[in-house]
Amino acid sequence: MKLLKFGGTSLANGQGIQNAVSIIENKIKNKEKIVVVLSARGETTNKLEALIETAKAKKDYTNSLESFKRYQLEPFKAAYLSEEFEVISQILKGVELTGDYSPKTKDLLLAQGELLATKTVASILNSLGINSTHTDSRAFLKTDDNYGNANLNHSLSKRATGKYFKKQKLRQTPIITGFIASDENNQTTTLGRNGSNYSASLIANFLNIPKIESYTNVSGVYTANPKLVHNAKSIKHINYNEASELASFGASILHSKSISPLVDKKISLQILNTFSPESNGTLISDQKNPTGIKSISIQDDVALMSITGKGLLGKLGVDARIFSSLSSQGINIGIISQGSSERGVSFVIPRSFKTLALRSLKEAFRTEITTGDIQVIKARDSISVITVVGQSIADFSSSLKHLKENKINILLINNTLSGNNISIVLEKKDVKKAVNVIHAQIFGAIKRINIAIIGKGTVGGSLIGQILKARDKIIENKNLNLNIFAIAGSKSLLLDKNGIGKSWKAELEQKQTGKNISQAIIDYADKHHLENLIAIDNTASEEFVDSYNTFIENGFDLISSNKIANTQDYSKYKDLRNNLKRNKKRYLYETNVGAGLPIIDTIKTLHESGENIIKIKGVFSGSLSYLFNSFSDENKVFSYFLKNAIRSGYTEPDPREDLSGNDVARKLLILARELELENEFDDIEIENLIPEQLRAGSTEHFLDNIEETDAHYANIKAKLNKGEVLRYTGELTGDLQQRKGRLRVALNAVAKNSALGNLKGSDSIFEIYTESYDKNPITIIGAGAGAEVTARGVFGDLLRISDKK
Repeated sequence: MKLLKFGGTSLANGQGIQNAVSIIENKIKNKEKIVVVLSARGETTNKLEALIETAKAKKDYTNSLESFKRYQLEPFKAAYLSEEFEVISQILKGVELTGDYSPKTKDLLLAQGELLATKTVASILNSLGINSTHTDSRAFLKTDDNYGNANLNHSLSKRATGKYFKKQKLRQTPIITGFIASDENNQTTTLGRNGSNYSASLIANFLNIPKIESYTNVSGVYTANPKLVHNAKSIKHINYNEASELASFGASILHSKSISPLVDKKISLQILNTFSPESNGTLISDQKNPTGIKSISIQDDVALMSITGKGLLGKLGVDARIFSSLSSQGINIGIISQGSSERGVSFVIPRSFKTLALRSLKEAFRTEITTGDIQVIKARDSISVITVVGQSIADFSSSLKHLKENKINILLINNTLSGNNISIVLEKKDVKKAVNVIHAQIFGAIKRINIAIIGKGTVGGSLIGQILKARDKIIENKNLNLNIFAIAGSKSLLLDKNGIGKSWKAELEQKQTGKNISQAIIDYADKHHLENLIAIDNTASEEFVDSYNTFIENGFDLISSNKIANTQDYSKYKDLRNNLKRNKKRYLYETNVGAGLPIIDTIKTLHESGENIIKIKGVFSGSLSYLFNSFSDENKVFSYFLKNAIRSGYTEPDPREDLSGNDVARKLLILARELELENEFDDIEIENLIPEQLRAGSTEHFLDNIEETDAHYANIKAKLNKGEVLRYTGELTGDLQQRKGRLRVALNAVAKNSALGNLKGSDSIFEIYTESYDKNPITIIGAGAGAEVTARGVFGDLLRISDKK
C-alpha cells in the first residue's frame, strides 16, 4: 500500500488538478492499493484568510466570495459543495457583525479548504468510474484545543485511525483531508504550518503504510531553491537525519514534524513533481549516504534581535534572563552571536514574534535600561538566514571571500557543534545573489559572470561577437557562463538579466535612453540581484572614466581598453587604485598598451618580483608601425601609406590622434606608472608628426590636404644613412628607482638589422631592460593594432578575472 499526498499547487485549477487526478487514476488502474491525502487547492487557504480579514474590517467581501466559489466549482461543477459554502458564509457574516474572530473560528473557516478539495477530487474520480470516498480526518486525528497549531494526542489518534479504517475496510479509495483534526469536544482544529504533510506522515504511521509519494510543484529536494539558482540540482536520496536538518533550517519542501512519524516505522517518502511525472524526485529513507549531502536552505520569516550595553559586561545570568524572558512568551531562539567583550548579544527569532520579544526584553531589563547600563534593545527585520547543510566551516572560506567580493554584508555567522552546518544572517535584498555565489563555490556549478559592455564600436562590437561565439565552449571547458546583461552606446542602453543575444545591434537601436547610463546599469544589476559583476569600458570617454569609482563601490570589477583612467592626473590615478584596494576589486587593462600582447602583465610581474627595470623601449603603436615600416621599405609617398592605414582601420577616425604622438605617450606613461613612477603626461617629451599647417582645423580639412605631408617626410627619409629605417619609438629611461623617470616619444632612425628595424606590418615591439637582462633585453613582439586583436586582448582580461571569481 502507498499513501499519495498532493499539495495545493498540484491541485490548482488547470494542469495541476488534471495531472493529480490522472496520477490517482493510473495507480488504481494498475491495481495499486492507495490512500490519498490532500491540501486545500491552489491559493484557497490564502483566499479564506483574506476573506475573514475583509469581514473583520467590515468591508464588502461579496464579490471575492463569489469569485472563490466559482474557482472551487470550476473543475467539476456537479460536485456537492454547498455545505462548505454555507459554513464559510455564516462565519464571514458573524465576523463582519462582531468585527473580530477567535482562533477557533479561523480554524473552522480554514478547514473548509481541505474539505472542498477532497469532495471535489472524490467527485471527479467517481465520475470517471473510480470508486472513491471523501474522508474527513477530524473523525480520527485528535488534538488539544490549541487552535491554529494544535498538538496531537498521539495514542488516541492512533487508536481512532486504526478503528476508523478497519471499519471502512478500504473498499473505496479514501480521499482524506490534510491539515485538519478535532479536539476532545469534536471542535475543528488545525495542525499548523504545513499541517497536510504532517497529516500524511501520521496516517502512514498509524496504518503501517511503508511508502508516501508526496506530489509537489518541484522535482524533489534541490541543492538550492531552483527559483533562485537556475542551475540547482535535484538530490536523488537523503536519509531521515539529513531531511530533519534541512527542514530545521528552512527547506520549504521539508517540514520537521513531518519527518518524525516516518522514522520509527521506517516509512520512505518520495517527493515527486505533479507537473513532471517522469522525474524520480528525491527519496527520503533510513538508508545512509556515505558521502553525505549538501544543500542550501533559506529562512525568510525571521527577525534579528540585538541587545548592547555595558550592563552586559561581566554580569552572570544575562543570557539566562534573555532566554527565560522569551521562553515565557513561547518564543524560540535561532542563531545566537555574542561579542567577545560580552557587551552585545544578537540572535534570530521568528519575525511574527518581533513586537512581543521587544516588549518582553524591555520589561526584563527595565532597570538596566533606566540606569543606562543597556543602551539598545532593537529588532531588525528584512533579513534572512542562509544555511548550508553538510558544509564545514573549514571549507567555507572560499564562499566567504566571494561573498565579500560581491559586496554582500554578513551580519552574523554561526556553525553547529558538529561543524557540518553553516548559517549566515544577511539582508533579505542580498539573498538571491548570495545563494548563487555560495552554490557556485560549493558545488562547482556553472558560475555566471554578469558583464556590462560600454562601447559598441569596432572594439566593443568585436568583443561582443567573440564572447557570444565562444560562450558555449567556455561553459563546457571552464564552467563559466559569460552573461552579457548590458550593452551601452553613448545614448542607448540594452539590458537583459538573462543574457543579450546575437540580435543585439537591432535591439539596441530601439533602446534610446536619456538616463545616466552608468547609474542605470548599476541600478539594474542591484534590482535583479546579479552576482559576479564586471564592467568593460571600450570607449575613449573621459565621462565614463569618472564612473569607475562608482562601479567599484557597487561591486563591479573593471576591464578597460580606454587609456584615460591610467593617464589622468596622478592623484586621480592613485585614488582609483586606493578605491580598488579598499573594495577588493580588480582592474585589468592589458590592451591599454600592447593590444593583445602581455606587456603590462610582464612588467608588473618583473617589478613585483624585485627585478630592477632600468629601461623600456619600443614601437608601441601598431598604426605608426605599419606606416613607417611601409614608408621605409617602399618608394612611394608618405600620404599613400597613410591613406592605406586609414582604410585598413589602423588609425583613429582622425589620424592626427595617432600622428600627434599622444597615443604612444599615453602608453609609455602607463608603463611608467606600473613601475610606481609619479610622472604626469606633461612630463613626456613628444615629437608631433603632423606638419604645423595641418594641426588645426577639422578632420575633413586634414584628410583633404593629406598630400601636404609628403614633402616633409620625403626630406626626413632622404637624410637616412644606408641600412637605416624610420621607427616612431617610445623610451623610458633614467633612475627608475626614484619618483620620476624620463619619458620620450620620437621618430628615430634605427638600424634595419636591429629588432626594431626588422618589424613588419602593424606589429609592435617592446624591449624591457633589467639588471638581469641588460645586454639582451626581454623582447615582446606581435600584432599591435586592429579591433579584433584589441577585443581578443580584452577577452583575455575577462577570462583572467572570471577565473578568480
